[in-house]
Amino acid sequence: MKQVLLPIFYLPPVSWFSVFLDSDNQITLEQYENFPKQTYRNRTAIYGANGKLALIIPIKHNGKRELKDIEISFSEDWQKLHWKSIKTAYQSTPYFEFYEDKLKKIFDEPAKSLIDFNLKALDIILSILKTEKEFELTQEYYKNPDAEDYRNHFSTKTESDYSMPEYYQSFSDKYGFIKDLSILDLLCNIGPESLTYIKNINSHQTQK
Repeated sequence: MKQVLLPIFYLPPVSWFSVFLDSDNQITLEQYENFPKQTYRNRTAIYGANGKLALIIPIKHNGKRELKDIEISFSEDWQKLHWKSIKTAYQSTPYFEFYEDKLKKIFDEPAKSLIDFNLKALDIILSILKTEKEFELTQEYYKNPDAEDYRNHFSTKTESDYSMPEYYQSFSDKYGFIKDLSILDLLCNIGPESLTYIKNINSHQTQK
């Protein structure tokens, strides 16, 4: 088994899941890092009617810096807005109606901390994928961990370097295929095939 250190993301991109669900990887999720801005820790990317759309969880600016202490701001009803955006983007996809009730649960209950919210969402996604994965949380911060370090591996600013087979997306006739969006995009478009798709990415990456 390979020790792997992963960041804790909000409805992570497909590439994150290819690492997380790799049976050869023993996963530890990072909770003690200083919260980096403009990352998938508090944002996710979906395919909207006008192309790639970022959904961002607002954060309380209370002087706390470690990810485990980061609190979500509820000065606006962002959960309602995010769910509305997701429903608008995916309600015409083949599998949205099958997963709608479970996905809505992600946004039904407020979670005070960003980590709690992200982990609850991860649990729901794993139940939709019908799979399980054991993982641990870090107990302190290591600048140079012994594990393979993916904490800075997934960028919101540059195109993903993962090779992914194209699948049909609702607005791809207009804007073409957009790879490595949130796991939501994969689930809503190819449904039960998602797990196989993720594992195929994994094997392809291993061969590179």
